[in-house]
Parts: sequence; C-alpha cells; structure tokens
Amino acid sequence: MRIDRLELLTTDLAAQKRFYTDELPLPVVASSGVDLSLQAGRSQLTFLRAPAGWAGFYHFAFNIPEDQFLEAKRWLSGRVTPIKDNKGDDEFASTEWNAHSVYFFDPAGNILEFIARHDLAEHRDSPFSAESILSISEIGIVAEDVPAVVEHLGSQIGVKPYQGPGSEKFTAVGDMHGLFIVVKRGRIWFPDTGKGAVPAPVLVDVTTDTGRRYRLSGPPYEVTVLHSGRSGKA
Repeated sequence: MRIDRLELLTTDLAAQKRFYTDELPLPVVASSGVDLSLQAGRSQLTFLRAPAGWAGFYHFAFNIPEDQFLEAKRWLSGRVTPIKDNKGDDEFASTEWNAHSVYFFDPAGNILEFIARHDLAEHRDSPFSAESILSISEIGIVAEDVPAVVEHLGSQIGVKPYQGPGSEKFTAVGDMHGLFIVVKRGRIWFPDTGKGAVPAPVLVDVTTDTGRRYRLSGPPYEVTVLHSGRSGKA
C-alpha cells in the first residue's frame, strides 16, 4: 500500500511553511492562506487551516533509504532536536520490522519519524537531503475500538495487520511501503513523548498493490473508492 496524499489540520500555516520549507526542506506544491501542500518523495503532504480553538496533533512517518539512516540522522540533527526516550536514546531499532527510526517534532507538536526499513531495497547514491525522502510511510489513526477499525480497513481496503496480529491498543495495518498505525485513544506515542493519542481529522489517499485507490477520512473513519483498479472503472 502506498500513501499518495496525506491531509492534516494545523492552527499555524505560516509556522508550518517555515519549518517544512526551511528545515526539512520540502518542495512547495501549492500555498495559500488556507492550505499548504508539499512534496515528500512520491507522496503529497497537505496542511489545512484548522478552525479556531482546535488543539489536535498527529503522528506520521517518512520512509528514507535503508542505507542512509545514520547520515539522515546527522542531517536531521542539524535542523531539529531528535526526541529522546526515558533512557536518553534518540535512535531506535526494531527487530520485528527490521528498521531504524529517529523521531522529532514540528512546530505544531506533530510527532514525525524518519524510518529506514532494511527490507525496502531503495538506495540513493547522493548525500542525504530532503530529496532522499522516499514517501510518507505511516499515519496514526486514533480510535476508541482498535480491532473494529482494523477490521473495517481490512474489509474495505483489503489491508492486513503488519508483522503480527497487533493488540487492542496498537495495530499497524498495511505493508512496509505504507501503514495505518491504529492506536487506542490515550495511548502514549513512542518514544516516551508523554503525548496521549487523540482523534484528529485526517484524509489519506492510498493505492494498493492491485492498483485500486482509496480515500480514508474521519473520524468517524470512512473509506471511499477513488479508482477500482487497472481496468479504469471508477
């Protein structure tokens, strides 16, 4: 599953634009007083102006070349402060996912991640830069009933739990190209951020391995068919 487009809310478009164009920096696709769209590898990241009083936040991740993790971390550390866990560590290895990750905040308090998946054989010959980002690879989906949302995604999109059955508090759904990280409301986001997951409006356009395109929006989470597959029927 590939995440083609991710649309999120923010209360301060100007601060987000400065961060994503100066610190990361990602190319601007479109910008106005109410929205900002950026290109992140094969994916598009869009922020919309949130209504007054909104106070939500998100977790999402970018896939990076699997052989550039340390270089990417050095590059990133010159721009932001990586998030540390309670032990003081700021890089994290997952044997189950065969991956290395580093986490950081944007000005809106969103929890971002660079993840190098070593089973994803995509490499870059040039030094790491924003152009090395492959795609948006994860978006957190916060729910009261994690198994129900996982079942809904499976029945509507055909995606399955990734690397194990998951639990009532956390289940990753999809594959190493793209994942819905379905978590229970209140679960503290890794790594020891102290920030409990809260539902927040999200729109995600994805393409599955069959060529079918879907849109997930919510909460409440609804799936819309954007394209039925290679036959061309909508």
